[in-house]
Amino acid sequence: MISPGSKGWINKYLHLVESGAIVIDQKRPKALSKLRHMHFTLTNSGMVFGFPDQLIFAKNLDESEWTREEKFKLLLFESLLFVYTQIHKKQTFNREQFLIALLKFYENHGASSTQRIFGFFIKESLEEKLEKILASRVDIKMNLFENRWWVNSLSNVFAYLDVILFDDFEHHLEDDALTVSYTQYARACLTAISVAANSDGVLEGQEKNLFKIFLASANLKDEAREAAKDQFKMGASFSDIPVFVKDHWLLKRFLLDLSILTLISDEDLTDEEFDYLLQLCIYLQISEEELEESLSLTENFLLRTQGEMEIIKDSPSYERVYSRLSKRWGKVLWRNKDKLTAEIRQSKELVFLVKKSATEDLTKEEKEIVKTQFMDIVKSVPALAIFMLPGGVVLLPLILKIIPDLVPSAFKENEIDDDKNTE
Repeated sequence: MISPGSKGWINKYLHLVESGAIVIDQKRPKALSKLRHMHFTLTNSGMVFGFPDQLIFAKNLDESEWTREEKFKLLLFESLLFVYTQIHKKQTFNREQFLIALLKFYENHGASSTQRIFGFFIKESLEEKLEKILASRVDIKMNLFENRWWVNSLSNVFAYLDVILFDDFEHHLEDDALTVSYTQYARACLTAISVAANSDGVLEGQEKNLFKIFLASANLKDEAREAAKDQFKMGASFSDIPVFVKDHWLLKRFLLDLSILTLISDEDLTDEEFDYLLQLCIYLQISEEELEESLSLTENFLLRTQGEMEIIKDSPSYERVYSRLSKRWGKVLWRNKDKLTAEIRQSKELVFLVKKSATEDLTKEEKEIVKTQFMDIVKSVPALAIFMLPGGVVLLPLILKIIPDLVPSAFKENEIDDDKNTE
């Protein structure tokens, strides 16, 4: 049993890794690039939103006694471990090398909370030092609002910058600019949020609350924090987003994710807001398909966490989000209709189960069969890769519902084949 709220939890976690009880060798689908795989995995875990939806590796641990902060602390640790293993995939995992790399990163980290804590280390193990650092990264204390769910759900959203920066750090160990880049990255994110919130010319109350939460999570020094607050009040434009963001894939996708979350904080996404997101993607050099990806990932996350994320706290809200997601997946599948039809025709078992799902619920075993079958289809239809990753299973009923209407010829031809076989 691991308790992220007690001393020694990192040592115990890594012991479970070394004993094989926790497997950290996660295979990347061939259809996904390294960066897309990282983004998908970290979004589905909730890390991108600062919310611990599901762990990346230790899915079998008993979480029943953990607080949300404790689970997020472990998720942050796992996210950093995930980044490290992706970069050093061809090497055997060495716990000491990993811990030294992570501590060296945090020693150069630009966030004030981590800089302060290094002065308190005496004779402590690498694991104990790291436990204190991670505790400081998730200890965002706020008593700002009556609307407490925003605080509880999103107060650690900027901790994801640690993950992005650690990826940078492991690729550019001698880059002195990393000592100041946290502030630069955080300011860029807050600028994007300011642009999104002001996109319709009106700052809604929910948008103001959301910005305050993001600002607190950013943990900036006084001067940078005041500059961000002034920018939010005065308004900002695309030209205020630093140019370097365009060349940083993970960072610009994070800016897009935050913008989406800001715009759907009132539960709706108007045509004007969608047009704004299109313009943002043009400025950041993000494709429209990647925008659809981010929208789907965000909405999929909200649907999975409905009981905890009050942004879709009632049935009408859920239906609106589900309807948007359904329409978006319909477009994705339609664009890949020919490949999808050809692939489905290859498996009569898949055809049978998809048809069955239209009239009755599939068993757990049948859902696993469908998922396995789709694994093969992903090789020819990369757009489905989002469905195959952890958390994507929520999309299964949606895809099963759409496919029969989208590619009826695949089912019709198989029915003819079945009739011939019975003669």
